[in-house]
Amino acid sequence: MAELPEYLPDWIKQHIELYHTDPEKAHMWDSTPAGGSGILPALLLMTIGRKSGEEKLLPLIYKKVGDAWVIIASKGGAPTHPAWYLNLVAEPKCRIQVAADSFDVSARVAEGEEREDLWNQLAEVYPPYNDYQKFAGDRQIPVIVLEAR
Repeated sequence: MAELPEYLPDWIKQHIELYHTDPEKAHMWDSTPAGGSGILPALLLMTIGRKSGEEKLLPLIYKKVGDAWVIIASKGGAPTHPAWYLNLVAEPKCRIQVAADSFDVSARVAEGEEREDLWNQLAEVYPPYNDYQKFAGDRQIPVIVLEAR
């Protein structure tokens, strides 16, 4: 397992560790300890740091849409994009773990009507995304489609 950065909140570190010890439980994640609304589907995203070249891990809420996995680069509504999103822009080839299964995927940013449709589907899974977009101001929060390669 990649070394976890000190700056990550404890609940994220715990979720990553849970993915390594009990992937089924980590997949259908109880978000209440982190202030969430209950059980949410979460995958483990593995990117390569665009500056460090090191593997980076992050659990993210997702929805399976067709043959793809869709994630939101919300960063809680911050005015800047999350580092993992910038890593995917620099290198779209990455890996995900969904429960006990791992997949090599390529990331792309959804645009236009596709983005709007996928945003609405993810907001059904996790309604706070709509508030995050308000908090983000002028930043349009990216919707990322992960497709098997």
